[in-house]
Amino acid sequence: MVLRFVLRGLAGVLVLLAGCATTDLPPSWAEGMATVRESELPAEARETLRLIDAGGPFPYERDGAVFGNFEGLLPRHERGYYREYTVRTPGSRDRGARRIVTGRHDETYYTDDHYDSFRAVLR
Repeated sequence: MVLRFVLRGLAGVLVLLAGCATTDLPPSWAEGMATVRESELPAEARETLRLIDAGGPFPYERDGAVFGNFEGLLPRHERGYYREYTVRTPGSRDRGARRIVTGRHDETYYTDDHYDSFRAVLR
């Protein structure tokens, strides 16, 4: 009889623990895309995100400009929905190929190949 109560208690604890388990499912806006955790981004990309969160100031004149999504790799939205920001590339004499693109509803994307591919940033 005691064993039955112990087993039931143990089963209840297991159910509770399973119910508290976290999943690493991406947000709906990132569904079907490659993802990257913010902590795994290059330090320069994390600094760009910090500046975006603070509202600037931004080091490049084009930072905050409308990103047209002409490549069609991000979900389709009206013009002006996305903004782009330069991620500094050490050793580059120009803006380089790395960018952060943000959406109007806090979507964040990273490209390190000048828009040939994107990864959704999990923040």
